[in-house]
Amino acid sequence: MKKSTAWIVFILLAALGVVAAVLAFAPQPVLVEVGTVDDAPMRVFVEEEGKTRIRERYVVSSPLTGRLRRITLDPGDPVIANQTVLAVLEPSDPALLDARALAEARARVRSAEASVRQAGAALERARAAYDFAENDLTRVREAHGSGAANESELDAAQMAFRTAAEDFRAGRFGEEIAQYEVEVARSALLFAEGEDGAERARMPIFSPIDGVVLRVLQESVAVVSPGSPLIEVGDARDLEIVSEVLSTDAVKIRPGQRVIVDHWGGDKPLEAVVRLVEPSAFTKISALGIEEQRVNVIADFVSPPEQRTWLGDRYRVDVRVVVWSGDRVLQIPLSAGFRSAGEWVVFVVVDGRVELRSFDAGRMGDQTIQVLSGLIQNETIVLHPSDKVRDGVRVKLR
Repeated sequence: MKKSTAWIVFILLAALGVVAAVLAFAPQPVLVEVGTVDDAPMRVFVEEEGKTRIRERYVVSSPLTGRLRRITLDPGDPVIANQTVLAVLEPSDPALLDARALAEARARVRSAEASVRQAGAALERARAAYDFAENDLTRVREAHGSGAANESELDAAQMAFRTAAEDFRAGRFGEEIAQYEVEVARSALLFAEGEDGAERARMPIFSPIDGVVLRVLQESVAVVSPGSPLIEVGDARDLEIVSEVLSTDAVKIRPGQRVIVDHWGGDKPLEAVVRLVEPSAFTKISALGIEEQRVNVIADFVSPPEQRTWLGDRYRVDVRVVVWSGDRVLQIPLSAGFRSAGEWVVFVVVDGRVELRSFDAGRMGDQTIQVLSGLIQNETIVLHPSDKVRDGVRVKLR
């Protein structure tokens, strides 16, 4: 009896050993992370960095040559159209005169004053000649009327009168010119002798718009010429977004498409809309040293200024342009699908085992792939499949 019991125990232990050996060498289920085939809204984005800029910038320049007074405005100061004085121009100082030049200027003044006296004397002579010619013409006309003077004498008297009249007019012009020359000669002495008056002429330059000062281009006192930039102003609330997009992505973008603005510093994204895709691209070198063709895409904010109060000019933002969207789209996570033999495939979990199945892929989102055919809604699929996951392998769901 004891001998049979020992045999039974031995047989049981041997069977357990065989079972343990079989279980030890049998393939174990692969632990996998799974997802599902969903029917949900889907959006396709073109993502890129961007920067804000004021839509209309005004660089206020000097309209005349003059001496610019120091500009006291600073960037950020508010300005009001036609009220805020941005800059003030004064007449520029004439050239400084040394002792010799000063003596020459005073001599020119005396010479000009002498020319005025000379012109006055010449004018008096012309006036006397004019009076004489006028009286003589009157006598000859009377004599011609009575027959005491002939036609020749009358013509000579008329010619002499006209000549005297023109000489008199020329004398008056000469006197006026001499007066102007005196004024010009005296003006050279105004600054040298401190005769410029207590108050100089000033020309204020007013702001063309309501906004803020962006940059002060010429702050210190200086003599400026026409067209010299002085100050830049703009409306900080009137912003737009400029993004340098790859040309291969720019062909997908159309005016009117929605733009989501992220990472601008606020609590929630802002809304914008594409206004313009520039028709010309430009070459830009990437951080890796690769030449890229990029296109400027301009977007206008839809979110009101109250939601982006502290967003200013040339601030960095992230933009996502919605180039396609659908309300009900059959889709899988991007981490589930991969390419094999030129096809899109995915591992589908069926009764505890995986099945490699191909499907027709549509649009690619940032996290999902559109499924056109080959899969059905709510099927379980493997995410991030490792090299242990093969067709027919048993899996254990994580």
